[in-house]
Amino acid sequence: MAIAFTHVQELPVPPARVFALIDDLPQTSRWLPPCVLLEKVGPGPNAPGDRLRYVYKQGRTQAEMAGTIVARRQDAQLHARYEDRMFIVDVDLRVAPSGTGAQVTHAISMEPRTWFGRLLAPLIRMGLRKQTTDAARNLASLLT
Repeated sequence: MAIAFTHVQELPVPPARVFALIDDLPQTSRWLPPCVLLEKVGPGPNAPGDRLRYVYKQGRTQAEMAGTIVARRQDAQLHARYEDRMFIVDVDLRVAPSGTGAQVTHAISMEPRTWFGRLLAPLIRMGLRKQTTDAARNLASLLT
């Protein structure tokens, strides 16, 4: 059973500006709390099928997940999937025009692959809410 959380926020900035920050993968560590490094493996603009390397803080250590861009629509969506031996994680960031700015939807879904991952699900669910809302707050502060 997937662990999921979605956060929606309104920002008083153009959608293209919001998307530009989201699409600039090396900038992710500035707004996503556990992120140490997010980089594309290979050159060129981001596109579906591109491989990603995600390094994140896990307690006092660092861990790494391999990722892939699943979907990308200019100024509208960046959806990536990350995998390691314990989880499959989908992160779908969507940006849409809204009033005088942009509506940003940050949806994350984690599928435990192991018994231990399923055991930790209640704790992960609580942390996921905080991590996602903190990321939204950080993203907003960088843009406004």
